[in-house]
Amino acid sequence: MDPNKVDKASGKMSGDGDITSVMGFSGFGKKARTFDLDAIFEQTRRTAIERSQRALGKREKETKMEEEGESSKSVKSSVHTQKDKAATATSRKKESDSSSDSDSDSELIGPQAPPQHTHQEGEDDDNELVGPPLPPGYTGSTAYSDDDEEEAEDDSDDNPVKKIPATHEITLQHGTKTVSALGLDPSGARLVTGGYDYDVRFWDFAGMDQSLQAFRSLQPCECHQIKSLQYSITGDVILVVSGNAQAKVLDRDGFNVMECVKGDQYIVDMANTKGHTAMLNSGCWHPKIKEEFMTCSNDGTVRTWDLNSEKKHKSVFKPRSLQGKKVTPICCTYSRDGKLIAAGCQDGTIQIWDRNLSVHTKFRCQQAHTPGADTSCLSFSYDGVTLASRGGDDTLKTWDIRNFRKPVNVAMGLTNYFAMTDCCFSPDDKLLVTGTSVKKDEGNGKLVFFDRASFQRVYEIEVTNASVVRCLWHPKLNQIMVGTGNGLAKVYYDPVKSHRGAMLCVVKNKRKEKQAETLTQEYIITPHALPMFREARQRSTRKQLEKDRLDPKKSHKPEPPVSGPGRGGRVAAHGGTLSSFIVKNIALDKTDDSNPRRPSYVTPTRLQRTRTGLPLHTNRPSQSLCLQRTPRKMRLTRNRSGRNARSEGGPVVEYTAA
Repeated sequence: MDPNKVDKASGKMSGDGDITSVMGFSGFGKKARTFDLDAIFEQTRRTAIERSQRALGKREKETKMEEEGESSKSVKSSVHTQKDKAATATSRKKESDSSSDSDSDSELIGPQAPPQHTHQEGEDDDNELVGPPLPPGYTGSTAYSDDDEEEAEDDSDDNPVKKIPATHEITLQHGTKTVSALGLDPSGARLVTGGYDYDVRFWDFAGMDQSLQAFRSLQPCECHQIKSLQYSITGDVILVVSGNAQAKVLDRDGFNVMECVKGDQYIVDMANTKGHTAMLNSGCWHPKIKEEFMTCSNDGTVRTWDLNSEKKHKSVFKPRSLQGKKVTPICCTYSRDGKLIAAGCQDGTIQIWDRNLSVHTKFRCQQAHTPGADTSCLSFSYDGVTLASRGGDDTLKTWDIRNFRKPVNVAMGLTNYFAMTDCCFSPDDKLLVTGTSVKKDEGNGKLVFFDRASFQRVYEIEVTNASVVRCLWHPKLNQIMVGTGNGLAKVYYDPVKSHRGAMLCVVKNKRKEKQAETLTQEYIITPHALPMFREARQRSTRKQLEKDRLDPKKSHKPEPPVSGPGRGGRVAAHGGTLSSFIVKNIALDKTDDSNPRRPSYVTPTRLQRTRTGLPLHTNRPSQSLCLQRTPRKMRLTRNRSGRNARSEGGPVVEYTAA
């Protein structure tokens, strides 16, 4: 078909609008191509380019004003870059105009990418702003505002008090006596508490609800107080240090894994014994080696142990005074890298050994605390440089192990009545925490926070009306665990700063208590028994009582016993006097307690002898004349003098009551 004829026909049909709209010829032919989508997209692209150029121009002006104080070279470079951008923009305009008539499939759709800047040496990329253009009328500078926000954030970060998670708390009831040991596994899932009541309780944060009940309680050391509890670095075993001479290792569920051997107490040199010979004071795990742990005892030694060899210790450290005499270590700990071993002794000294050299001390402070006052805790900072010591002389001191002669900081007036009062560092190493002791009904025990640098008391928490003995700040959970003198274990947390731990159990509702339905009798299940031997299905006590209540016979009240004369066809019972009891139970008792298998021959009476024709002086009757047995008889013998006496092998004459 000739296309010219088709064009003429389409021109004629366009005059009639109704026919073209009905027949749909407006989309075909050459006239329809005037409505070009490519031209629309091109116009959109041009407007987008113009807007982006305006935004870039504004940003360049702002950067120019900020860089007025800089060198003239940087100003010139920015002018050149601006000219380059304008040139590139105009060239791209020309290219876009020239390419508008080309095919739309070869062109990109969308706004033009901004031109890349050529930076000179020494120019910072952070000065350029990224993002949409600022709204009209905005006069502030974005760079200065961002700097102010960063400075405010830095100020909040520099304030360590705001990082203390103390907005919320939960209370775990361990018992009624002092909670003397706390342990939390590295993942923060389980807490273990021990006390003076010999109990060790296991708490699972993920498994607890708002009732806050322990899932297990046991006494691993029988009648010995728990001194220390600590999870290993892997969290699979727990070290239990109690008042006896043998430390124990339990698994996560409380089952015994290992028990240290006891040494020979008759050997003078404690290095020659296989284990401790006196009460333990403290213990801890190695921070790097999962099989090694350490204990200290009243026998004057600090011993390291291997989990795989329980028959003998690994090494022995013997603290000594300046005169070479034995001193008792009260607490012991490893450094953060595990290369040093520190012990606080009863004479007030702090002695530090190299882990591989157990003979001589590497660091030693002779008068760290008052002699005779128990140094209750030693704790290394996370950087391994600072050592904190909590003394029984109501002080808290920090030491630099590189210069171990004098303390760096000292805090006074911190009452301490326990030999296991803790001190610990915060996870960011900026705070130091310890607890204070109080006597009964004389105030509240406090958890005190000190700034590590200035050693000022920056924060306090009144825990309870008893002493604060143990404290533990977990670095992963960012939660603080506290053990008190009245049997409580408290957990402090912040919903914003803390993670998991106590936050898992406070959101769970208490489980509804189910009524305990006891069975009426023991039920033996015999599933394969025949129907005639199969027992009836057991029912609960409650349903059985409801059924018995409907029975008039079972629900009838029993009648009381009749007092006085009988009435209503009932015979009165015997009286309550002693005589009636004797008549009923003793006098009318006709039971025969003699042996029925033993035959008994009864001598006939004088009257029976005369009737049967027997002589009157016959000692033993014939068996044919035996009378019936009587329950009461007397055995007498007649001696030569004619008197009656007990039989001693002589002839027996038996008399019966007539």
